[in-house]
Amino acid sequence: MDLTPYRFAHAAGRRLAYRRRGDGAPVLMLHGVASYSFLWDPIIDRMRDRFDLIAPDLLGCGASEKPEHADHSIRGQALLMVALLDALEIDSVHLVAHDVGGGVAQILAVDHPQRLRSLTLINPVGYDYWPVQPITTMRAPVIRHLAQAVMNRSMLRLVIRHALYHKELLTAELLDAFWAPFASEEGRRGFFQLIRAINNRLLTEIQPQLQRITLPTLLVRGAADAYLSAHIISDLARDIPHAQTHTLPQGGHFIQIDLPNQISTLAAEFLSQLELSSKNME
Repeated sequence: MDLTPYRFAHAAGRRLAYRRRGDGAPVLMLHGVASYSFLWDPIIDRMRDRFDLIAPDLLGCGASEKPEHADHSIRGQALLMVALLDALEIDSVHLVAHDVGGGVAQILAVDHPQRLRSLTLINPVGYDYWPVQPITTMRAPVIRHLAQAVMNRSMLRLVIRHALYHKELLTAELLDAFWAPFASEEGRRGFFQLIRAINNRLLTEIQPQLQRITLPTLLVRGAADAYLSAHIISDLARDIPHAQTHTLPQGGHFIQIDLPNQISTLAAEFLSQLELSSKNME
């Protein structure tokens, strides 16, 4: 798998890895748990001729720093994304986010709306419908330490396969890409630090504030997402004013892999229309 090369930036004293490609309006793309920025590569490849696409690895993930004593919560990650934008000298971005990255995105939309031009949530976590199995099991200290010690490619393969609608897409090459951060003890430790920090209270607390979001919002759900409840998207559509919603029948949790063309088209059309409207208002 030919991935977009990494770049590195220091944000709030942390070393963050990110991929950046393309030219145009800036788009920040946030991944979720058990993945890292590579998940966006099929989308980056299809949208790079129209947008400046920036896909960071969250703290503890991918090639980003994996400190043992740091705030890995979705609010902590949100603050790091603001610091990353500062480091890159970017005032505001279109925000596209998946899974736990979608939780980070909701915090950003509520706490730092001035840094965002729009909000796109794809199979996001939300409310108290998460975390889900097997994440909840691994939050127990004894189970977490055991899982960290015995985690292997076969276990990860089961997780990924369950997250795909098109099972045949789980090639050895794709598994290699997912496994790369877990191959080292440091990488596994970073993953479990993120798991330990997962807390749905941070999203349930902001539910009333979702109703005050004025950002143009696109909500996308893969109907075959085996991990996250369909209620998340329906409730977000209820709470965020004027949010657009799309459901894709053949999309699993890792919908970027299942349906890269459809996701890219939906996102590009949504963002292009916003950019055109913005220029017409100038």
